Amino acid sequence: MARLDVIEMFHGISFSGHLHTQESLQSALKFPFQDTDILIASYPKSGTTWMQQMVTLISSRGDPHLNQTVPNWARAPWLEQYYFAKALEASSIRPRVITTHLSYQLLGPALQGSKAKVIYVSRNPKDVVVSYYHFHKIANFLREPGTFQEFLNRFLEGTLHFGSWFDHIKGWTTASVDNLLHITYEEMSSDPHGAVKRVSSFIQCPLVEDEVNNCVQYSSFSSMKDNKMVNYTLVPGEIMDHSKGSFMRKGETGDWKSMFTEEQNQYFESIFKSKMQDSTLESKSHRN
Repeated sequence: MARLDVIEMFHGISFSGHLHTQESLQSALKFPFQDTDILIASYPKSGTTWMQQMVTLISSRGDPHLNQTVPNWARAPWLEQYYFAKALEASSIRPRVITTHLSYQLLGPALQGSKAKVIYVSRNPKDVVVSYYHFHKIANFLREPGTFQEFLNRFLEGTLHFGSWFDHIKGWTTASVDNLLHITYEEMSSDPHGAVKRVSSFIQCPLVEDEVNNCVQYSSFSSMKDNKMVNYTLVPGEIMDHSKGSFMRKGETGDWKSMFTEEQNQYFESIFKSKMQDSTLESKSHRN
């Protein structure tokens, strides 16, 4: 299923036709969650892969075998992608770990009444847009990004795949679900041990100190960058052009400062203030 140039429109949001079909998107909205499920939700380029690695390591009590032998898309498959049902059926991982980039506005009804544990991962949106821009350069199933200014405009307009970042984070952080943990990329970066402990406590998988240390070690950026099961080098070159860059690029916080001009930063700030004025989220987090 190549469909590299196909775009699927679903509820007014665009999705890559390489990974999504109308049927797979519809199925996601009707998915029967189990109370034991762990759902990792995020906007693209917010630390999704990192959290997939962290959760599956915690579930394995720090044993890296699974993370070094099974690709992350099989360990924690994306709910909305066309291969999801087969991947979930083939997986023996319990509890089930599921990933989604869908908004709460779309997925909320399927979660109503469920006790599934939702981990929402967010990141400084300026770092998100820079990472997403570079990802568009290597992913042949995404349209050419154009100039950074053009790409930034599309991000702020909410016309990139998966829609508006602003709608996404506001939806999930005010979601009416029984069990939700909101954790940020910046927290995971500044205090990885604390992040592992928060997640392990949330998914009710207590760890001893050695197990925590192993989880931190094998979910570190340097470890993931060298792990073929998570760095996407298993993806063929015609789908992801590895000569144009690497999926695991820098893994830094604040990298936006190397891309944004002062004018772009001021423009971003004005849009952010307008879009997030009704939100209770920490408004300074995107400035660092």
